[in-house]
Amino acid sequence: MIRTGILTVSDKGSQGLRADEGGPKIRSLLPADCYQVETAAIVPDEIPELVNTLVEWADRKNLDLIFTTGGTGLSPRDLTPEATEKVIEREIPGMAEAMRREGMKHTPLAQLSRGIVGVRGETLIINLPGGLKAIEEILPVILPAIPHALEKIKGDSSDCGR
Repeated sequence: MIRTGILTVSDKGSQGLRADEGGPKIRSLLPADCYQVETAAIVPDEIPELVNTLVEWADRKNLDLIFTTGGTGLSPRDLTPEATEKVIEREIPGMAEAMRREGMKHTPLAQLSRGIVGVRGETLIINLPGGLKAIEEILPVILPAIPHALEKIKGDSSDCGR
């Protein structure tokens, strides 16, 4: 089982002024036979809170995978990529490129998404957009690569692509 956390980034959601739809949407799209959602939370668009939560979940809860949803656009309060950059040790640009490429099939606005993907220790962190339609379109594209990515992150030394 892939031990997973889902972190919704939303000022209004963290204040109870908006229902979290992104987190539940991600959970509903994860195959239950492979993914165990161990924790979920909503935090405001504040770099210190985002950083603290990502570090807590990666370093102390030892999650395999963290999805963030929201805060990846161009609004001045969209700070998820900046917080993630402070936490990760290595970036995985190919996964972020795949997400944007899939999004571009559906809307030219996908090119404005700034979400990143990276590794902290043995935890994979993926910034997803906040929109439900975008989550539905993008998640199925990256899910097949996640188990292999986690094997490599955790030290599997077997050759790839054979």
